Amino acid sequence: MLNFLQSRAMEHLPMSFLVAFLLLCLSLNLPGFCVAGGNDSFVFAGFAAGAENLTLDGTAAVTREGLLGLTNNEPGVKGHAFYRIPLQFKDSPNGTAQSFSLAFVFAILSASSDLSTDGMAFVIAPGKDFSNASPAQYLGLLDSHSTGPSGNPFFAVELDTIKNDEFQDIDDNHVGIDIDALSSVESSSAAFHDDKDGTLKNLSLISTDGELIQVWVDYDGEAKQINVTLAPMGVAKPSKPLLSNTTDLSAVITDHAYAGFSAATGPIKSRHCVLAWSFAMNGPAPPIDFKKMPKLPHSGHNHKTLMKVLEIALPAAAFVALLACIAVFVIVQRKLAYDELREDWEVEFGPHRFSYKELFMATEGFKSKHLLGAGGFGKVYKGVLPKSKLEVAVKRVSHDSSQGIKEFVSEVVSIGHLRHRNLVQLLGYCRRKGELLLVYDYMPSGSLDKYLYGEENKPLLEWPQRLQIIKDVASGLYYLHEKWEQVVIHRDIKASNVLLDGAMVAHLGDFGLARLYDHGTDLQTTHVVGTMGYIAPELSRTGKASPLTDVFAFGTFLLEVTCGRRPVSNSVQHGRAMLVDRVLEYWHRGALEETVDSRLQGNYNVDEARMVLTLGLMCSHPFPGERPTMRQVMQYLDGDAPLPELAPANMSLLSLMRNQLSFDQSVLQYPWSATSMGTMTPGISVGR
Repeated sequence: MLNFLQSRAMEHLPMSFLVAFLLLCLSLNLPGFCVAGGNDSFVFAGFAAGAENLTLDGTAAVTREGLLGLTNNEPGVKGHAFYRIPLQFKDSPNGTAQSFSLAFVFAILSASSDLSTDGMAFVIAPGKDFSNASPAQYLGLLDSHSTGPSGNPFFAVELDTIKNDEFQDIDDNHVGIDIDALSSVESSSAAFHDDKDGTLKNLSLISTDGELIQVWVDYDGEAKQINVTLAPMGVAKPSKPLLSNTTDLSAVITDHAYAGFSAATGPIKSRHCVLAWSFAMNGPAPPIDFKKMPKLPHSGHNHKTLMKVLEIALPAAAFVALLACIAVFVIVQRKLAYDELREDWEVEFGPHRFSYKELFMATEGFKSKHLLGAGGFGKVYKGVLPKSKLEVAVKRVSHDSSQGIKEFVSEVVSIGHLRHRNLVQLLGYCRRKGELLLVYDYMPSGSLDKYLYGEENKPLLEWPQRLQIIKDVASGLYYLHEKWEQVVIHRDIKASNVLLDGAMVAHLGDFGLARLYDHGTDLQTTHVVGTMGYIAPELSRTGKASPLTDVFAFGTFLLEVTCGRRPVSNSVQHGRAMLVDRVLEYWHRGALEETVDSRLQGNYNVDEARMVLTLGLMCSHPFPGERPTMRQVMQYLDGDAPLPELAPANMSLLSLMRNQLSFDQSVLQYPWSATSMGTMTPGISVGR
């Protein structure tokens, strides 16, 4: 630069021009922000420099250190941050959306280690005004009172930490591509493809220990393809994106539009932060200088304040004593973190008891990336036991220690003695404060319902596989009812409780509702528990479970697996419909095989399918005395006994009962609405 200034050409330039030129050069070297190629390319390595190029609203703010906080750790708020200048995405209003690329680094901080609300999103929209949008699950993008498309159409990539059924969310830790709606056109659990070994590795969107996540969004205007890629900080951009979707954004993005971020919180205090951002039109996003990024704030605000008070209040002479107190405090806190409830009567169950510390380490502190599923009775996490390296599934169940916990633990341990190839092995338990932790064998292929209904891109089950799964479950249930030393009533037989191992062998699992009885004893009356669509009529009236109430649920399971339909379905035209009603109607027509899952495209054994459907109707008979036992069911399935013919008069009984000759119609059809469920016994859950 000095040589240039001393050149002959510069000697003829006015001094005011030289000063302006030098100031311009210095401005281009400001830390954290620069513009390249005009308004179609920019990069923020922190937002302290260039903050004037952002338009902020709601709770969004830039800290002194340069951190862009979209929310401020308060519940029920929203915030937006947009690049101040609109970007030209089209050459004309009716033109084609151009290619663009962007990258950003974010973190979601929460007071809870594994729970946050609700999420954030990168957004492109024709306007920056989202003042009418709602917080929580609406992410500050949609109005909760609106039933149609937004008045400010948007393209967004959401990073969502809550599963909202109204938007068909897949889980509570997912990434989605949104087109003017929060029901994603493409979504996936947060993860990244590791280029080193080619595996897909889970990511937690919630930063528990200051973890940062990188996101890349690339749109190919010619191929109309959207790619979304994630990776933890320190990992180069993976060659394979997490999401890839073909959508022409020309219909949603206007010729000039704004790019930025939106975030919202629900009832849980959370903070959504962006640390860096780069963007480019028709080219790769400029690289980010990560060394210039701001640091995340410490989550332990109270601890930091306490330390400052101690440093000021205590004299230097007490420093050694202070260190000793802190050491004792840390040791006590560490002990309390793994503290368990253990009473004298539990000594007899010792071999089946795990330490909480062992399960905590196995699941890495029950991180969301290890979450396998969740239901009305708790969450299930995958874990690897530290010593044996055995893969396990750990279920966390809340309990009230004052209500029969001794009897319940006794039954849990007794069930742990069950040994059958078609039962999920219960390995043991742990009791801590207000929760019970149950440890099971890990089933790598997941639950059967994911295959029946095409969830998580599971392959279609062929008929021979379905029939074998039915036989597997029947064998396990027969063992529970008649082959073990006590009668075990499962009470929650359904597809989501049937787990598949690596060889696709079915295992009946989740004994959270099971009860034990001695053979030949009268069964006690209990609360009505189970899942809608599987509950026998007599159970809903009397609350008395029996092996035949399990048989009723198994009958529903037979129809579910064969028809590929849920036991209870809802439609605008017909309201709530029962699967058994549909199969019974086709049986009367003499067209039973027409109820078989249409996705099989006729590739099944008709005689076997008719046998299974007929057996399903027999097991679903409204009178328990007319149902077969599981011993008889096994004989029918194995071909050791001929299946009885169904008498039309006998099968018409259900229709007669609906005319209230004997029972109230509501008992048979279970038409419980969502509002009336609160008056039912808490043990009833809605089937998936």
